[in-house]
Amino acid sequence: MCRLAAYIGPTLSLEELLLKPEHSLVKQSWAPREMIEAKLNADGYGFGWFDQNDRPLRYRQTMPIWTDPNLPELGRGLESDTWVAVVRSATTNIPINLANTMPYADEKYQFMHNGYINKFSRTLRSCLRREFKPEFEDLIEGNTDSEHLFILFKQIMWETGSEDPAEVLIEMFARLKNWLKDERALLNVVVTVPGKIWAMRSAINGNCPSLYYSLNPPPFPEACVVASEPLTNEDDWTEVPPQSLLIFEACNEPEHLFL
Repeated sequence: MCRLAAYIGPTLSLEELLLKPEHSLVKQSWAPREMIEAKLNADGYGFGWFDQNDRPLRYRQTMPIWTDPNLPELGRGLESDTWVAVVRSATTNIPINLANTMPYADEKYQFMHNGYINKFSRTLRSCLRREFKPEFEDLIEGNTDSEHLFILFKQIMWETGSEDPAEVLIEMFARLKNWLKDERALLNVVVTVPGKIWAMRSAINGNCPSLYYSLNPPPFPEACVVASEPLTNEDDWTEVPPQSLLIFEACNEPEHLFL
């Protein structure tokens, strides 16, 4: 399990999203309110943004977020109109290393997953390896279920020829449901490009992890923020409905699709 956040809106310093809110991801790393199966997110963290050519950039660390001496200066110095960030709670027997630390990214998308696939190495990994084309399997650097989901997302996009992440996420969920049958999977997924967020809150044979959004909240005027838990104590947060996919652009009301 992890805690994550994504932001689109006016240019914002990293510290305004990651460090300053009352219930920031830093606080959620050691005092989450809505995690059911873990108490800490101390197994690394990462954040992502985009360069002037809309290509993803990432910073990842394997240390707990509160121990990184670089973060205060990065927080003051980095600015973007699109941010993603995650604090990690590693699944048992999955190593803590950079390859296993989100966000994942390619030439266009930032990708985060909150949840887990139960007994992943025995239930789904071999199935996915059979499904992956060699050119996609070669992209795998670590051994998390999250990274395999990102590679599956990329391959479905290639197979279908679709450039719509919503269509790809819905197809990905359908395939996982077929493959997993009675096995459990928690599948909150956030995909981001500059100025746009796709946020899927879903589960198979289980309860969805928490996920919220806020439009134009006081700390983030004219912006949209998606997060595992509300970042502020204001009443400006709406729970993402279970088994649904929301699409956000600017601070407009999201498009809502059911899985």
